[in-house]
Amino acid sequence: MLKVFISGASSGIGGALAEYYAANGARLGLCARRAELLHGLAARWPGQIDCYPLDVTDAVALRTAAEDFIARLGAPDVVIANAGVSAGTLTECAEDLEVIRRIMEVNCFGLAACFSPFIGAMRRAGGGRLVGIASLAGIRGLPGAAAYCASKAAAICYLESLRVELRDSGIRVITICPGYVRTPMTADNPFPMPFLITAEAAARACARAIARGGSYRVVPWPMAIVSKLLRLLPNPLYDRLFAHVPRKPRGMPQR
Repeated sequence: MLKVFISGASSGIGGALAEYYAANGARLGLCARRAELLHGLAARWPGQIDCYPLDVTDAVALRTAAEDFIARLGAPDVVIANAGVSAGTLTECAEDLEVIRRIMEVNCFGLAACFSPFIGAMRRAGGGRLVGIASLAGIRGLPGAAAYCASKAAAICYLESLRVELRDSGIRVITICPGYVRTPMTADNPFPMPFLITAEAAARACARAIARGGSYRVVPWPMAIVSKLLRLLPNPLYDRLFAHVPRKPRGMPQR
């Protein structure tokens, strides 16, 4: 029986991953801020899901949840750090600084807080998979989305560092970079979203990547080509092309 712990599991990719693994008989630990959505998932698969309503920036609460999960089931086979938030931000606006801080804390620190309490048990068990859901937004900076892009670039680099740290431990670290996925986080995007896929399709692709155990995966695969092209663009050309693209609305971070 596969044992899986997922953060940000109440909706979007995290919710779709929870449904995917539950439907395939896994035993799950799910955490998110919205308790009612977690308990709704648990009611659909009685006896398979333990719910941990918490915020991933609360490292103490995450450690308590991890200890409870391990005490019940032992070390997980897969830990998926999926929780993330997004909002448009402008550095010149002082009121956006707290939004920037929140995005960085959830999207980057939240990965470490989710993984940290499980690594010791996974080492002792001889292996497992730590999966970080980053984003192609971490490849290059987009105007009006500095905090989100920076947080995902930090996540990609953090996951690479962790992968090398744990190379000889038996624990695989997998970075997954989704492109555009139809979730509440993308619902208000005022611009075209090429290769847009559903959360369910993204979850299936993520689950396949996790099962294969590679180190890095872009979902959906056509966006991997887009990301490589973006990396190759010289700065002057990139700046000219993207300076006036539509921007994500400013406001409170969206889950």
